[in-house]
Amino acid sequence: MSNALATWAGGWLAWVRRSGRLEFALLLTILGVVAALWAFGALAAEVVEGNPAKFDDRLLLALRQPGNTAVPIGPSWTLQVARDFTTFGGPVGIGLITAVVAGYLALERRFGLLSFLLASTLSGTVLGLFLKEMFHRPRPQVVPHLTDISTASFPSGHSMLSSVAYLTMAALLARAAKKFSMKIYFLAVAVVLIGLVGFSRVYLGVHYPTDVLAGWSVGSAWAMICCLVAHHVAKRRTFPQAEQLGNTVAAEGGDGPTGT
Repeated sequence: MSNALATWAGGWLAWVRRSGRLEFALLLTILGVVAALWAFGALAAEVVEGNPAKFDDRLLLALRQPGNTAVPIGPSWTLQVARDFTTFGGPVGIGLITAVVAGYLALERRFGLLSFLLASTLSGTVLGLFLKEMFHRPRPQVVPHLTDISTASFPSGHSMLSSVAYLTMAALLARAAKKFSMKIYFLAVAVVLIGLVGFSRVYLGVHYPTDVLAGWSVGSAWAMICCLVAHHVAKRRTFPQAEQLGNTVAAEGGDGPTGT
């Protein structure tokens, strides 16, 4: 059994080396999409069947003072900090940061990346609103809400939109970065921001933990799907150009890709 496992692992690693880092990254992205959609489907099924997770109410109550659910745990300033964090996942916060990044891409004349950023963010927003209307889960009632709300609860729009926007921006910045450490840095910053936004929604009592998990899942899946689509479009545009260049060089008797 151990020899078979070692043989399989060795073959898999050899395939990774042969296929290259790009193909391996695409494979991981596809697996990530599948895993994220599976997680969202599992959470959605529980909501539809009316079987909420046991930890939903427990965690909401754990974040409030015993005997007074209107007061969150922690120092008095944590409430304002949570409200500040939640802004990074709202329309104003996401819109402002997206506009800044979009302005930079426009000045750099990177219109393809600019279109990708806007399309990913806007489509993610529309998808989030559609899912909220489809499931129409009521907001938590076990604790008072500590910020204003106006839509349904599942999935968390702040968690979903922050996942789509920040992961997309991280992908764009990581693509431009040359150092691997910088690529990891951009991804880490995006993950931290997404985590803070999601936690703030539960801390403020306006979302169940499962709402946030669902928002993270479907938002991450949508960002990765957009990246796969963008890669496919770029590949279709690049390959014909490369083939045409190779044929031109070959016709002129050069040493291009199709020459001898």
